[in-house]
Amino acid sequence: MKSLRYTFLTLVFVGLTLALSSWNDGERRVDSGPLPPVPDYADSSQWFMIDRGGEADLFYIISTETDDHMIGDDTCHFADTNDPALRKNMLREMVAVDSFYSGKLNYFSPYYRQLSMDSWTTPDKAFAIVPIALEDVMHSWDYYLKHLNQGRPFIIAGYSQGAIAVLDILKEMPDSVLSRLVAAYVIGFKVTQEDVDSNKNIKLAQDATDTGVLIGFNSVKSPESIIYFTENNVACINPVSWRTDTVPTPFVLYGRRQNDTLSVRCDTVSHHLIVDGITKHRPMPVIGKPGNYHNMELKFYYPYVRKNMADRVAAFMAKKKEE
Repeated sequence: MKSLRYTFLTLVFVGLTLALSSWNDGERRVDSGPLPPVPDYADSSQWFMIDRGGEADLFYIISTETDDHMIGDDTCHFADTNDPALRKNMLREMVAVDSFYSGKLNYFSPYYRQLSMDSWTTPDKAFAIVPIALEDVMHSWDYYLKHLNQGRPFIIAGYSQGAIAVLDILKEMPDSVLSRLVAAYVIGFKVTQEDVDSNKNIKLAQDATDTGVLIGFNSVKSPESIIYFTENNVACINPVSWRTDTVPTPFVLYGRRQNDTLSVRCDTVSHHLIVDGITKHRPMPVIGKPGNYHNMELKFYYPYVRKNMADRVAAFMAKKKEE
């Protein structure tokens, strides 16, 4: 009898300990608010995918396409990947980027519980809870490697919030996977000197066809227009000339009604792209600044980036044949 009572009390104690541990973890995440269901990446509805039979893949992580919304009486700061309205916004970017960049590449883009745009108005809070979104992306990446990639070379790319996830994945990438990396495109977020110095996987691109490298850029009218999540950046390559010096390069901004000729150059002090020639531009809502072109990064350079992805894949495949 005493033995049964001891066993019962032990189970109760363990149960309470686990409950308190769980509660404490919830307390640490109290500012995250209610969370939507965790995506199941074995479910094809949690992906936008196109198999073109290509020799390489593009794995793309979308930017912030979600505002705060309500779950019951509480404000949710994360996308619900099953909500039709929220999915519509995310799908729009997935489709646009596929048309911008993929060419002959197979395309994989996961839905994830991305952090809302409203959250980024408070940087400390945003960076404290964004790991929830990044965990989803890491799970999608693991699923992609195990079930979708089939050993092919790949490009991984992300824009803004998606670029944070690219950095995380790149830092954790084992050599067995890194050997298939054509390039990583980190668009619209900073890469710091500490990132470069502390991780052997981060090698900044120097030209148009080096492989296994990180391509990073952020566009402004002048350094005074830099916004907080691209400060202290060191990754800057001109996505038209694929040079890292200060030589300006003309490029065409393709539009629905007219095509404008602009120019772009690297500023080797702020490590941002300086874009000249824009006459009209509406700053990004919520966290934008006049003269900051964060919301134009994909539109500015897409024909040049698409060609560059193809060129880097060709260079990668040529190296493999020589080995």
